[in-house]
This record gives sequence, structure tokens and C-alpha cells, in this order.
Amino acid sequence: MTAVAGAGLDLRQIEQFLYREARYADEHDYDAWESLWTDDALYWVPAGDDASDPRTQVSVIYDNRNRISTRLKQLRTGKRYSQSPPSNLRRVISNVEVVGTEGSDTVVEANFVLAESRTRGVETWAGRVTYRLRVVDGEIRLAFKKVSLVNKDQPLPTMAFLI
Repeated sequence: MTAVAGAGLDLRQIEQFLYREARYADEHDYDAWESLWTDDALYWVPAGDDASDPRTQVSVIYDNRNRISTRLKQLRTGKRYSQSPPSNLRRVISNVEVVGTEGSDTVVEANFVLAESRTRGVETWAGRVTYRLRVVDGEIRLAFKKVSLVNKDQPLPTMAFLI
């Protein structure tokens, strides 16, 4: 297995972490999903241009750690109309690549396809995800997640789940 420089991680460990993160999101295991994030985490889903500055341009999601927690508290209530009942979700993560490092973080990219089943029908979401992974107390954690949807430049249907 190929070790990731500076992090002591190999590609298989990274893949297993990404698969687990996807499963937690798909199964609405919000406590487990939230536990994967670092205290300084950012979660970004751009609208339009990936190169835009999310602090000055509209994004589908641009959450810091506190906003991630607030979003999950809302989902946990069961009173989010758009997720009552919750969507049935399954995603496939593929083409996992370690693309570099940023400080002590390992930068990883992967493709995904997500099927969302709701009363209104099945919606397919797809794109590329950039992750910054960090080892904290011996465990891999998410410091950053950017989900670049293939159709981000078009009007999007309601997305009220963890992408």
C-alpha cells in the first residue's frame, strides 16, 4: 500500500474513511457523520464557478463547523418538511486520488454518484469531491469538504440532505 507523505495514511485507509463518511450520510447517522469533522472544518458546495470566493459569492452550502452542527440539529428534529420522511440515499465513491498536501492535511479527490429516492421520484446527483483529511488523536478527520456538482451551473432541485 502506498503511504501518504507526512500523514502515515495509505490509500486504503483513506478509501475506507471516505466510504464510511458516505454511509453515515446516506443512512442519516448524523451523530457519527458529525464526529468525523475537525473543529475548524469547512463544508462547501459551490453554485456556479468552482473558483469563486464562497465568502463573496452565493453557494449551495458554505458551512463552518458551527453551521454544520446547526444544520444537523435541524435534521435531527424530524421536522424539516423537505426531509420528512427522509430521502433514501445511496452513493458510490470512485476514482479516489491523493492529490497533495496542505500543511498537515492530505488533499484527496474522488468522484461520486448519488441516487436520492423521494415521493417525487428518483434524483441523480453526481460530481467531484475535494477533501482535506487530517489525523487528529490517531483518527482521520474531515477538515474540508468541497462538493462540485456536475450541474452546478444550472437550477438545482431542492437539496435538503447531506451531499
